[in-house]
Amino acid sequence: MKTTPEHDARIAKMTFASVYPHYLAKVEKKDRTKSELHQVISWLTGFNDQKIKEAIDNKVTFETFFAQADLNPAAHLIKGVICGYRIEDIETPLTKQARYLDKLVDELAKGKQMDKILRQIERGK
Repeated sequence: MKTTPEHDARIAKMTFASVYPHYLAKVEKKDRTKSELHQVISWLTGFNDQKIKEAIDNKVTFETFFAQADLNPAAHLIKGVICGYRIEDIETPLTKQARYLDKLVDELAKGKQMDKILRQIERGK
């Protein structure tokens, strides 16, 4: 699926700090925790709590955020529709990575079991 260049540029320039409070509010509203949110972010990016805090404090863009990330090799297992886009069909790598994160947060907020969110069953764990 092709996203527009404008859409991709908007994602790239968006700061992690600007969306993080929305992620946190979304999961806490559904009785999930900040710790679980960080676990999901860490699984996808390889970031620990300190690195997540630095990304927020330094107001890094998604472009920088994902450039610094060590994307989980199982991230390609994240599939489905988020924000009107089928993730597996998105062609722009950065936009796809941002939608991976959106999808994981969405699954957490919907009460999905953590082992399924982190794709551990598919990886044989």
